[in-house]
Amino acid sequence: MTALPPPPPEGNYPPPPPGGYRPAMPANNGVPPNNYLVWAIITTIMCCLPFGIVSIVKSAEVNSNWAAGDIAGAHESSAAAKKWAIVSAIAAGAAVVLYVVVIGLSVGLSSTY
Repeated sequence: MTALPPPPPEGNYPPPPPGGYRPAMPANNGVPPNNYLVWAIITTIMCCLPFGIVSIVKSAEVNSNWAAGDIAGAHESSAAAKKWAIVSAIAAGAAVVLYVVVIGLSVGLSSTY
């Protein structure tokens, strides 16, 4: 049976942080959350520009928050980027439906005169 190595001297340990607790480990073993940047760019180009720009900004915040050590902020920015990409896609769908209705009404009204 092998003996365990002796513990290091008492003075080699770093002092605990204020409050006496250690910070939590990053979620997903150090992998940042999805930033949805591709989806944000696609919805900006093909769908609704104002909401897509908000989605791109939130996507950029994910990586900067993660690099700064703000794990919760990175997850919040990830959720916001996804939300604004969905809003952009829904706004584009509503605009297409409205366009079809307006064109349909204008064609229908112009054929009666």
